[in-house]
Amino acid sequence: MQHFSIGTIAAWDRFYRGNFMNSLSGFKSASLIGTIDQDKHLNLAIFSNIVHLGADPALIGFINRPLAAAPHTIENIHSTGEYTINLITANMVRAAHQTSAKYEKSVSEFDAVGLTPVFEEGIIAPFVAESPVKYALKYEQTIPIERNGTFLVIGSVQHVYVDEQLIETDGFLSLADADIITSLGLDGYYKTSFLERLPYAKAK
Repeated sequence: MQHFSIGTIAAWDRFYRGNFMNSLSGFKSASLIGTIDQDKHLNLAIFSNIVHLGADPALIGFINRPLAAAPHTIENIHSTGEYTINLITANMVRAAHQTSAKYEKSVSEFDAVGLTPVFEEGIIAPFVAESPVKYALKYEQTIPIERNGTFLVIGSVQHVYVDEQLIETDGFLSLADADIITSLGLDGYYKTSFLERLPYAKAK
């Protein structure tokens, strides 16, 4: 096994270093966050750092890049207090990835990449029609991470829309059956397959 010190890593070409470090934390979920601004401009952006923070209350967090690099999603969330998270299937990957391009605020990524916005009653933020698992959140809190200028954005789940065939009798969601993908690094996408579910672990 090869050893790399942080000094060695820091001296690498920035793109090589970026690929290496972004892959180091392993496979991650990949989802599309849908937002809308006060002028009704729709925004859609892919995020691979969404994390479950708790079930009661139901909180979900994601890391937003420094504001100058990715302003539209977090601006819209702060402005309206609502957003959606939409899981990505294998046949959505190319369109989902393209949402990472830096479009002007007035440009809808839905239109630019060919995905379909859909609205549910009482929810102002757009969902992705093609996603089989999606949920709406109410903005709760932003926690700045001063060390690198990023933000942890926390929302509470308000509404969930899911293909009922994916829900097992105990509430477990069989996401692999819906061809939900996972990601690695900034641009690697993978299909998943079920291995097993294990019982609650107890000390022996």
